Amino acid sequence: MKIITLLNEKGGVGKTTLATHIAAGLAVKGMRVVLVDADPQGHATVALGLQKEPGLYDLLVRDAPFKNVLRFIPPQNYQVPNQAVTGQLFVIGSNVETRNIANSISDSFSVSERFHELDNSIDVIVFDTSPTPSLLHGSIYIATDAVLYPTTCEYLSFDGLVESIKHRQAAETHRGQWGLNKIEVLGIVPTMFRTKTLEHSENLNQLKQQFGSLVWEPITQRTIWAEAAAIRRPVFSFAPDSKAAEDAWNLVKRVQEAMVSVS
Repeated sequence: MKIITLLNEKGGVGKTTLATHIAAGLAVKGMRVVLVDADPQGHATVALGLQKEPGLYDLLVRDAPFKNVLRFIPPQNYQVPNQAVTGQLFVIGSNVETRNIANSISDSFSVSERFHELDNSIDVIVFDTSPTPSLLHGSIYIATDAVLYPTTCEYLSFDGLVESIKHRQAAETHRGQWGLNKIEVLGIVPTMFRTKTLEHSENLNQLKQQFGSLVWEPITQRTIWAEAAAIRRPVFSFAPDSKAAEDAWNLVKRVQEAMVSVS
């Protein structure tokens, strides 16, 4: 089982959109996937057709069994038309109670210990995180095998990216003390990219100069992403022949390829 976490300490950069599409896409491709909504806003929960609920809080604080918090997502909610889903997708939901987890757990290994109960039944766990760092983030870092950084090509998003990288590096120091491997960086994904905007083009070049091959192909801003979100479906299910769907599948494929090197 692999645990992937999406991080950027700046809101509105596409973490939830990427997390839901990666999780659903991997399920379509045959994997058993759990999407964990670790953001009190609960948008990953809502994005896949569920009601907000304290699933993660119940798991980590109230010690609820997984059978009480895992919500199975019917394949028709995310499948590509005329294509069978060969995997499974589950969601652990979130609501405002999620913000209280950091004050209610004292063990840095809380997330790791709970989620590794799924080692023999789940292939991939995807964490969607809040932009506000907390002790919950610290516990997620201990559990995480790899991170993916979404970012818009704008100054404030870059600032959030830099802060996220600093916190990952600090977390790796603690992991080293406990004999854990370094967290693999899968990549940096430029989101909501406007191809005809000079600022975005220049900032993308700056990003590539600093991080090189870690920078993935940008995901172009298109209205259809918002249209798909409005009916709580991934874009490849809502508009399978669209350019946005092509971008989404390229993202899923890149994640699959990058996961091969994750120990």
